[in-house]
Amino acid sequence: MNDQLTEKVIGAAYQVHNQLGFGFLESVYEKALSIELNKLNIQHESQSSVQVYYDKQVVGDFVCDLLVEKCLILELKSVQQLAVSHEVQLVNYLNATMVDVGLLINFGPSKVEIKRKYRRQNLTDGF
Repeated sequence: MNDQLTEKVIGAAYQVHNQLGFGFLESVYEKALSIELNKLNIQHESQSSVQVYYDKQVVGDFVCDLLVEKCLILELKSVQQLAVSHEVQLVNYLNATMVDVGLLINFGPSKVEIKRKYRRQNLTDGF
């Protein structure tokens, strides 16, 4: 995973929070973050349908907030405080889609809170 890419995305999230602050719906932050990523020429898809795998077979799909360069899932929140369930949700998305890295970004009341999560390796026969 490209650390420079994640650092640029994190910088864009801070830019959005600096301008908008706290209290908007997640969809507002998603659109604003998309504008910032466009400024940085970072390829991304909003509300991207991502396939879910079980035993190396597609069993469905889910819609992620943002899929960046097809290798980074962004899960956006606008809550007072992140919960463990938010982190578990992102890790489950990573495991089910076989995307290796995700960022959980909370546009919180006093700051942007960011957690980097990774897909668990070797869940079944050595992914």
